[in-house]
Amino acid sequence: MTRTTLLLFASALFVISCGEPQNDHQQIQTESETEFFEQFFYALAEQCGNAYPGGLTLEPPGDEMLTGTELLIVHFRECDEDQLKLPFHIELEEEQEWDRSRTWIFTKHHDRLEIRHDHRKPDGSEDDFTMYGGFSHGEGTAVRHEFKSVERTEETGIFRGWRIEIVPGERYTYGTIRDTSWSWRVDFDLTEPLEELPPAPWGHE
Repeated sequence: MTRTTLLLFASALFVISCGEPQNDHQQIQTESETEFFEQFFYALAEQCGNAYPGGLTLEPPGDEMLTGTELLIVHFRECDEDQLKLPFHIELEEEQEWDRSRTWIFTKHHDRLEIRHDHRKPDGSEDDFTMYGGFSHGEGTAVRHEFKSVERTEETGIFRGWRIEIVPGERYTYGTIRDTSWSWRVDFDLTEPLEELPPAPWGHE
């Protein structure tokens, strides 16, 4: 499936799932052929080729990863039929540079989705802590999916993982959750893509 075909299919699915009610035959056909996790995946794929600005929305006390004033960019950079790679660029205000170490990877399997975090060092080599993630948990919806971290959940006894939301034309949200609540969150504005795309993340061509 070409990138153009993928995007056309994504747009069609989103219109079907979010537009005006269909007749009974169309509803049955849509529900039987397209699961929520597929609708969600194609809503992400619809953004392919674009980069969007964002910022910190929620950070727990003591977390110093972000200050809340830096520019964040998500780039829907690499897309194929079953996998999407979204680099996450962080502005380093004091250094007047960028942290390009992180890439979110979404993979569509036959019955669910998977998220992985590809972390790289400036020289492109793998970070000591990389490729962690998990599979989608629960049914989800066309605009929201949660992913379970088995290790963190077993360690704490409380559901731990990630929540991703995508509302095409409005926002893309990435965050971590503890039980049912956000514990860390960043939001990106999808109303208008950036004119200048960021360079490749570390370790990627």
